[in-house]
Amino acid sequence: MSEAPAIPTKRPRRGRILILLVALVLIALVVFHLLHARAPKPVVAPQVVTVARVTTGPMPETLNELGTVTPVATVTVLPQLSGYLTAVGYREGQEVQKGQFLAQIDPRQYEISKRQAEAQLAKDNAALAQARADLARYSQLNERKSIAQQTYADQQFLVQQDEAAVKADEASIAQYVLDLTYCRITAPVSGKVGLRLVDPGNYVTASSQPGIAVITTMKPTTVEFTVPQTALDKVLQRTTAGAQLPVTVFSSDNAHQLATGTLYAINNQMATATGTVTLRAAFANDDERLFPNEFVNVRLLVDTLQNALLVPTSAVQSGAPGDYVFLVNPDNTVSVRKVALGPSDGQHTVITAGLAAGNTVVTDGLDRLSDGVKIKPSAARAATGATGASGASGSSGASGAAGAADARAASHSRPASAPASASAAS
Repeated sequence: MSEAPAIPTKRPRRGRILILLVALVLIALVVFHLLHARAPKPVVAPQVVTVARVTTGPMPETLNELGTVTPVATVTVLPQLSGYLTAVGYREGQEVQKGQFLAQIDPRQYEISKRQAEAQLAKDNAALAQARADLARYSQLNERKSIAQQTYADQQFLVQQDEAAVKADEASIAQYVLDLTYCRITAPVSGKVGLRLVDPGNYVTASSQPGIAVITTMKPTTVEFTVPQTALDKVLQRTTAGAQLPVTVFSSDNAHQLATGTLYAINNQMATATGTVTLRAAFANDDERLFPNEFVNVRLLVDTLQNALLVPTSAVQSGAPGDYVFLVNPDNTVSVRKVALGPSDGQHTVITAGLAAGNTVVTDGLDRLSDGVKIKPSAARAATGATGASGASGSSGASGAAGAADARAASHSRPASAPASASAAS
């Protein structure tokens, strides 16, 4: 019998297929897990910021304006007659008193004219005496009907003519006396003399320019400044009630306080071109720190708000929704809070709506904040901490809401993310 051929088995091939299927399932599970697994959230560190509490205290309401030192009197001394200037009796920059000698015009021609007038007066007085004596004789003759009535009347008229001539001579003499007085030029007001305008030896004429000298009253002096019509009503209310509004003047760079005075005059018309009205304040200026025509910064104290809500000015931001602050929540997150602003003194700003006493706001580190951001508060600086009320009351002046906004815009840039957050919050 022959042997049957061997039949090959298929079991190893099936095993490989099963292993391949298991591997594919495992790979699919791994891919599915990788695709649907959630990425771990990055841990964001809290922002370190400076905070301060909302306090209450007094806040001065002031107006900050640009002013000009305007002297009480500026007088250009002009000659009132013609002649050669023979002497100058002042020193440039000298303080002079009213009536003090300044210059002398040659008086000789006016003295000669005065003597001629006096001689004419003597002649006319003699003619008047003769006419009066003749009138007395004519009066007796007229009573006796010894002369014509016309002769007596003519003599009466002659006496009146001579009396008029005497009065004209007396007036001429008075005029020459006045001319001699004008030859001696004196100071019409007290003040400081400017630089010399004419030297001795020059021929001057009546009202010739530029004059003999310019005298400016240094003390007391005044400062003129303008306020907008929107702020005029409060000023009028205070002045009508009899209040003496204090005015403080600072140098043009606001680096030094120059003088303090009081408001004493308000112009009677509004400037239609600018919508402002001119005010004038008086100053003693005993130290002469206010120089005529100098530009100065004027701070007018209108009123003082009591128990006002105060926040550091650095905490107030401006954006698309308006004015807002970053309010610190109990869980150390911040939220955007819109606020209404009142007066400011540069260091603190009054909040009229949007906050309450005791709230905490962010004052520094606002550039990367947005609504809901986690923060880490740090200690507030002493200048912007709990001493806010005393700082506001100790300030000699404050600006209005518009001035505070300008100060904030100049010193604090608006965060890029804040407007969007503020809009979402509002």
